[in-house]
Amino acid sequence: MIVPRIEIDTEKIAYNAKTLKKLYSSKNIDVIGVTKVVCGDPAIAEVLVKSGIDILADSRIENIVKMHDADIHVQFLLLRTPMSRSESVVKYTDISLNSEISVINEISKSAVKQDTTHKIVLMVELGDLREGILPSDLENVVKNVIGLKGIKVAGIGTNLACFGGIEPNDEKMENLSSLAKDIKEKFGLELEYISGGNSANYNWFVSTKDVGEINNLRLGESIFLGCETLDKKPIPGLFTDAFSFFAEVIESKMKPSLPYSDIYQDAFGNIPKFLDLGLIRRIILGVGLQDVLVSGLTPISDIDILGASSDHIIINAKKLKIKVGDTVEFNLNYGALLSAMTSPYITKIYK
Repeated sequence: MIVPRIEIDTEKIAYNAKTLKKLYSSKNIDVIGVTKVVCGDPAIAEVLVKSGIDILADSRIENIVKMHDADIHVQFLLLRTPMSRSESVVKYTDISLNSEISVINEISKSAVKQDTTHKIVLMVELGDLREGILPSDLENVVKNVIGLKGIKVAGIGTNLACFGGIEPNDEKMENLSSLAKDIKEKFGLELEYISGGNSANYNWFVSTKDVGEINNLRLGESIFLGCETLDKKPIPGLFTDAFSFFAEVIESKMKPSLPYSDIYQDAFGNIPKFLDLGLIRRIILGVGLQDVLVSGLTPISDIDILGASSDHIIINAKKLKIKVGDTVEFNLNYGALLSAMTSPYITKIYK
């Protein structure tokens, strides 16, 4: 079989999606499926839709266009602020997350031109310091956009545990709920989406006694990798191995564990350090940093990753007898999955 490759178990993805949707619906929270880690892969998108996910979200309009052109019949949400591509955003998405009045104005113009109404969710900054309107400015932003033609203020949301690693806890969710109540009362709005965050919200969800106004979460990692994202702990009952990475052995030799002569910077500007283990079975895999985030790979077998260059991964086979032509299997974390799915050099196999 072709290597390097990533094998994708669509049945496990479907099971995770259905299980999470059922779990969150027990407290009246709906789930949006986030496809950015799989680059809007239409085959995977179709699995999510058949599993009951009725909104798919991605941060790149190119991925949404790809799913749209593959006849994935679902609502699409653009996760990242639309930038200057308002015409494409209105054409290909139903909803977008926004935090800048100037951008919303452009979306309004494009929506009017296309004779449609585009829903926006206003993102609120609650401490993670990625995108978001400061809470003290939210009322003013709503005032400025609520009357725009072609725009419907459909909700508010926040993003946590992404850039700053800030926990989405009761305090943060109560804050967002309070802001939602204020906006609904002051402007007479029916907010369809009060989006409390992402896969990092799992611990809050299972421990909280009251979800307040929160009725929506945007889930990617927990669907695809079966874990919450604060501590990367598996979520009980979910599959954590829906994706597997395989690389081919292109060299297998007994070599010293220590490079000899003076050590300077490697190809990526780092000064490598090595342990003296004597002679070892030193394996080279035909895949490297141009293909996958090597630090996000975990070997299935009892071997050690020693390092990588752009085209090679070097491993210590330890006691295993690994020969040229064999394949080595790895689990992937979020970063490794993202890079492998993005790489054109990695073949995707669906099971």
